[in-house]
Amino acid sequence: MKIIFFLLLVFSFLEANVLSVNITPTLKDNTFMGIKILDQKHLTFKNIQGIKFSEISDLAYDEQMKKLYLVGDEGKLFAFHILFKEKMREIEPLGSAKLKKKNGKKFKKWRRDSEGMTFDGEGHLLISFEEKAKIGHFDSNLSQDSRMLYSYPLPPKLQDTDNYRSKNKILEALAWHPKYGILTAAEWPLKKENKKHQTIYALSGKEWHFKAEKEAKSALVAMEVMDDGNLLVMERSFTGLLDPFVLTLKKVYINNNNKKAMCQTKILAKMNSHKGWNMDNFEGLAKVAKGRYVMVSDNNDNFFQKTLLIYFEVLD
Repeated sequence: MKIIFFLLLVFSFLEANVLSVNITPTLKDNTFMGIKILDQKHLTFKNIQGIKFSEISDLAYDEQMKKLYLVGDEGKLFAFHILFKEKMREIEPLGSAKLKKKNGKKFKKWRRDSEGMTFDGEGHLLISFEEKAKIGHFDSNLSQDSRMLYSYPLPPKLQDTDNYRSKNKILEALAWHPKYGILTAAEWPLKKENKKHQTIYALSGKEWHFKAEKEAKSALVAMEVMDDGNLLVMERSFTGLLDPFVLTLKKVYINNNNKKAMCQTKILAKMNSHKGWNMDNFEGLAKVAKGRYVMVSDNNDNFFQKTLLIYFEVLD
């Protein structure tokens, strides 16, 4: 009887699509520096409505509809029903779609690398791309495809692919600000910029600059607007299997900042794989409630990596 019970338990585990995980070292009250970890999940879905669930690069949350949207690197869009209470509840997939051009045709393979995502103040779903820099408004009512309804004009320096350090380091992060509108950032500074001076761009042409973290190849992979109008930025550093994977969450003070000055920053958390953190390739971030956020990892379509959803609160 015990053997049968054990086998049933194993099979139920294998069939589960949402598993609890723990990426943290030993923490008191799940608190670390300026954040508190509220919940941690591993999403194990193989496919959703026939579209492979993998390589998630960013998130956006529709709080009114309780929908969490996840965008994948190859122009794939997914939607989940989810409640963000003290824990994450009722996590269920709702649908999927492939991102398409206005005319319904597919993006060329090298122009469908969707990386950043957010909602604007009117509830429009916005997505940014690498390989060929663009930001588009896409249909969020998922069916067989999600068409780009409008493409936003970019500041001149962001239009030319040759200005970026790599075709794979283009418009990585995207956010919408109630005062400044659409904000975006490249993964690494542009070629003509200091390698350690990150820049956030408003489509209006306004810019904000801040120092990247000291870790090698520290890249800006996600950002979100905080309750006070400043930015929560995620930086990731990975240089090799034997080196630490370091993920930094920090606040960038953009309010009332002089255009030519470096913005003040404050580190909220620095998670290091050599210091007890079971890290993965985190690169997506979304605000889900006052002071609360969720971040996601890209599994690189790799058996050894996971799609992790980490729910946390910023304490200060």
